[in-house]
Amino acid sequence: MTYYFNPEIETMNRNELDALIETRIKYTVKYAYDNSPFYHKWFKRNNISVSDIQTHDDLRELPVISGKTMREQQPPEKKDFRFKCSPWEDIYTIHETSGTSGRPKSFFLTWEDWQRYAEKYARSFTSQGFGAGDRIIVCASYGMNVGANTMTLAAQKMGMTIIPEGKCSFPVRIIKDYQPTGIVASIFKLLRLARRMKVEGIDPQESSIKSLIAGGESFSQESRAYVEEVWGSDVFNTYGSTEGTMCGECTEKAGLHVPEDMVHLDVYDPNLKDFVDEGECGRIVLTTLLPEGGKTGTLLLNYDTDDTTVVVSSKKCDCGRSHMRIMNPQREAETFWVDGYPFNRVDIEAGVFQRENMDYLTGEYEAFIYGDEDQGEVTLRVSVECESKDGCNQEIIKENFLKSFFQYKKGLNEAYVNGSFDILFNFTGPGDLEFYKIKGRPKRIVDRR
Repeated sequence: MTYYFNPEIETMNRNELDALIETRIKYTVKYAYDNSPFYHKWFKRNNISVSDIQTHDDLRELPVISGKTMREQQPPEKKDFRFKCSPWEDIYTIHETSGTSGRPKSFFLTWEDWQRYAEKYARSFTSQGFGAGDRIIVCASYGMNVGANTMTLAAQKMGMTIIPEGKCSFPVRIIKDYQPTGIVASIFKLLRLARRMKVEGIDPQESSIKSLIAGGESFSQESRAYVEEVWGSDVFNTYGSTEGTMCGECTEKAGLHVPEDMVHLDVYDPNLKDFVDEGECGRIVLTTLLPEGGKTGTLLLNYDTDDTTVVVSSKKCDCGRSHMRIMNPQREAETFWVDGYPFNRVDIEAGVFQRENMDYLTGEYEAFIYGDEDQGEVTLRVSVECESKDGCNQEIIKENFLKSFFQYKKGLNEAYVNGSFDILFNFTGPGDLEFYKIKGRPKRIVDRR
C-alpha cells in the first residue's frame, strides 16, 4: 500500500498543481520586493515590475543569481544581511552553508520555515515506507547545517523515533539495543558500519534495518546496488540543502520527487544562458515558494545551486505522486574537464563499484589529476583500497573500471587512445589511502594540475 504524508498536495493533478504554483509565484515575488532589501533594490535596478511576474515562464525571465551574489550581500562586504527578509523577532535559527566554495553563506529561518522544511522530509520518509513506530539513526551533523535537525522535526510529525548519533562511528550495540529500522548516512558510512558489524558478529542482512537512506553526497547506481546487497535492504536517495531543496526518492526509485508547491525547480544551462527542456542536463535553479500569507527568513529567486541534474518526468509517478522527478543531482564542483570533455566523481565511483571488482575491494577510493594539456598529457591516478592487497586481481579491476568509465565518454576515450589522457591505477591495503591521514570528509578527487 502507498502512503502519503500530505495526500491532497502530493497527488494533486497537474493542472491544479500548476495553478497552485503560479499563485505562490505571484505571492513570493511580491513578498521578496516588500521584505528583502536585496530584491527590493534588484527589481528596481533591473526595471522589473512585480506585477509582471505571474507564471512559471515569467519567473524564468528573471536573472539567475549565484552563491557569489549572496556572499557579496552579507558581512564583511555589507554591513548587514541583504537577503534576510524578516525582522529579528521572527528569526528562529541562523544557519550557514559548509563554505566549501568560499565564505559560508548565511541563512535565516523562521519557525514557519522549519515547518515547511520538516514537511518536505516527512513526505520523503513516508514515500520510502517509513511511518509511526519506526526508529531512524541519523548520521548527519546537528551543527549549522539544517539536514539532521529537519529530519528530527519531520520524525516528530510522523510519530517516528530519531536516534541522533550525528556520526556513523557509534557503538554497534546501538543496533542491538534499540533495533532501528532505518539509517540516514552516506554510502561510505553505511559500508564502514556494515564492516564493523560483521567484525562483532552481526550480519547486516539479519539486523532490524528495513531500509536505508543515502544523503549528503551524490552516488553511483553501482555503489547503491552494492550497499543494498551488503545490507539486504533498499537504499533510497534524498537530496537536501540549506537553501531548502529537500527532494526524495519514493519506493519506485524512478527519480527524486520535488515538493513543487514549496520549491520551484528549473534546470539551466549556463553555457547556453537559458533553461533547458525536460530530459536535458543542466544546473539546478531554485526559487523558494511561499503560501499566501506565509513568511520566511531568507528568500531566493532563481538561485543557481551549482548542482546538476535532469528532470526525469513531470507526469504522475507509479506511486501516485504527481510532483516532478529529477535524477540524482551531482555537484558541479566535482566535475572535471580533460581535452574539452567532462567527467564527474560519480563516474569514477561507478568504475570502482563494478560488481566483479567488489570481490576484492572495500569500495574506498580516491583520485588525483596531474599534468598540463598544453604540455601534451593529463593523467588520472585512481587509488583503490583492497580487502587484501596480495589477493587483489588488479587486471580485472582495471578492465572493469575502464569499460565502465569510457562507456558513455567517446571523446575521453579518444583522448585516452591517442595518448593525451592516461589513467593509472594504485592498489593499496586497508587504511593506506591518503585521505585517512587528513581530518574531515574525504575529498575523493583532487585536481593537481
